[in-house]
Amino acid sequence: MPNFDKEILLNKPVIGIDEVGRGPLAGPVVSCACIFFDYLIPKDKLIIIDDSKNLTQKKRLEALKIIFEFKRNNIIKFAIGYASVQEIDAINILEATKLSMKRAVYKLKYTGGNIIIDGNINLKLNNFSCKNIVKGDQKSITIATASIIAKVHRDRYMSKIGRQFPHYDWHKNAGYGTKKHIEQIYKKGITFHHRKSFEPIKKLIHR
Repeated sequence: MPNFDKEILLNKPVIGIDEVGRGPLAGPVVSCACIFFDYLIPKDKLIIIDDSKNLTQKKRLEALKIIFEFKRNNIIKFAIGYASVQEIDAINILEATKLSMKRAVYKLKYTGGNIIIDGNINLKLNNFSCKNIVKGDQKSITIATASIIAKVHRDRYMSKIGRQFPHYDWHKNAGYGTKKHIEQIYKKGITFHHRKSFEPIKKLIHR
């Protein structure tokens, strides 16, 4: 289970970052930057906080309630950063992911500190020391919290825009390339929410 061991080793502020949406065929990439101000939170409050991929939708929503309770009590602060489909197609998904992460950090309005990032993304920000943690969302409470916030936020966004394009099932697949989603791309074509630099969309528009 994730804990605060990584954070305790670093000087505050420690900003944990995770992203959602690098792989889908549609929709933005979304990052969350999160800071905990208190590492002495009772364990029973933290037990539900885990890597968002390890939680069911129901559990993620339960965790989000706890996270918003933390926010109301000034225990945490977080911010969301987007990179659009147009930006993904223009600069590639890796660079767009970095852009979404930087935007999330800038929204926190800190001028320096330590950043811990899930995975191996090489993020460079002036006055910030950035540390990569492989499987960070399974090791760090701060990163795990960011992963839950980003996941729920993006899923809700995809459900919202999916109401205009019900054939693609975005309320279920969040824009990922499921069998039904790809079948509908071939039948109905693509929308402005689809990533034109991703296959099979790229092949379809260039044939």
